[in-house]
Amino acid sequence: MSWELVVVVVVGILVAFLFFHLLELVKQLKEEQREARRQQDDMTKFIADSINKQSHSFVSVLQKNTADLNQRLDKAAAVIGGVQKNLGEMSEIGRSMKDLQEYLRSPKLRGNIGEQVLLEVLKQLLPSELFAIQYSFKSGEKVDAVIRVGQNLIPVDAKFPIENFRRMNGCDGEAEKLKYQKEFQKDVKKHVDDIARKYILQDEGTVDYALMYIPSEAIYYEVINSAPLFDHCHRKRILVVSPMSFYAYLKAILMSFQGQTIQRKAQEILAILQSTKRDYEKVEESLNVLEKHFTNAYNQLQNVSKFFMRLGQKLTTTRLLGSGEEESRHPEEGGSANEQALQ
Repeated sequence: MSWELVVVVVVGILVAFLFFHLLELVKQLKEEQREARRQQDDMTKFIADSINKQSHSFVSVLQKNTADLNQRLDKAAAVIGGVQKNLGEMSEIGRSMKDLQEYLRSPKLRGNIGEQVLLEVLKQLLPSELFAIQYSFKSGEKVDAVIRVGQNLIPVDAKFPIENFRRMNGCDGEAEKLKYQKEFQKDVKKHVDDIARKYILQDEGTVDYALMYIPSEAIYYEVINSAPLFDHCHRKRILVVSPMSFYAYLKAILMSFQGQTIQRKAQEILAILQSTKRDYEKVEESLNVLEKHFTNAYNQLQNVSKFFMRLGQKLTTTRLLGSGEEESRHPEEGGSANEQALQ
C-alpha cells in the first residue's frame, strides 16, 4: 500500500505540474496572440494611413495639374487672341511699309534718314567730345559727321542707295536683274568717288580714309560681296560700314580712347610720383641735417653734464673742507672753557 500511495502521489504531482505548465503555455499563447493581434492592428492602421496619405497626395497633384492645365489653356487662349490682334497689326504694318517705300523714293528723304540713324548711333556710343555733326571743310563741303581720334579726323558720310537695289531684287528676269545690278554698282561708285574727293583732306587733319555709312545690312552685304565694288572702295580708301559693323568700329575707337585716357592718367600719376620722390628726397635731406643737429646737441649736453658734475664735485669738496675747519675750531673753544671753570 505504501508503494501504491507513493506512486499515486508522484503521479498526482506530475499531473499537477503538467497542468500548471499547460496553464502557463496557454497564458503565453494568449499573450502572444494578443501581441500578434495588436501588431496586426498597427500594421492595418499604418497601411490605411499610408493609403489615405497617398490618396490625398494623388488628389492634390491631380488638382494642381488640372489647375495648371486650365491656366495654360487660358494663356493659350490669350496668346491666340494676341496672335489674331498681331495679325491685324501686321496688316497695318504691311500697308505702312508700302507707304514707307513710297516715302523712300525721294533721295533727299533717304539721305535724311541715314544721317539721323548715324547721329543716333554716334550719340549712343561715343562721348560728345569725340565726334561732330555736319563738319565743314575749308572748301565749304559738309560731311555728315567726323570722329576725333587724337589730332586726326575720320570723316563719316551716310549713303542710302536703295532705289536700284530694290529694283534689282524685285525683278524676275535675269537680264533685267543684271541691268539694275549695274545701275546699283554705278550709284555706289559715284557715292564712293564723291566721299573720297570731298572729305579725305589730310591737309585739314583727316586720316587717309573715310567711312561710308549704309543704314541697311542688306545693301551693305551686297556692296562688300561684290568684287568690283569692294576693289573700288579699296582703291579710293573708303571703308563701307553698316549699323552692326559701325557699332564694332566705334567700340574699337572707344576702347582706343579709353586706352589713351588711361595712358594720360598714368603719365599724370607718374609725374605725381616723381614729384613726391623729389619731395621725399628733400625731406630726407632735412631729416639728416636735423639728425646731425640733434647729435651735436646731444654731445654738447653730455659735455655740459660732465662739466656740471665736476663743478658739483668741487663744490662738495669745498663744503667738506669748510666743515673740517669748523670742527677743528670747536674743540679748542671747549678746552678754554674747561680751564676757566677749573680756575
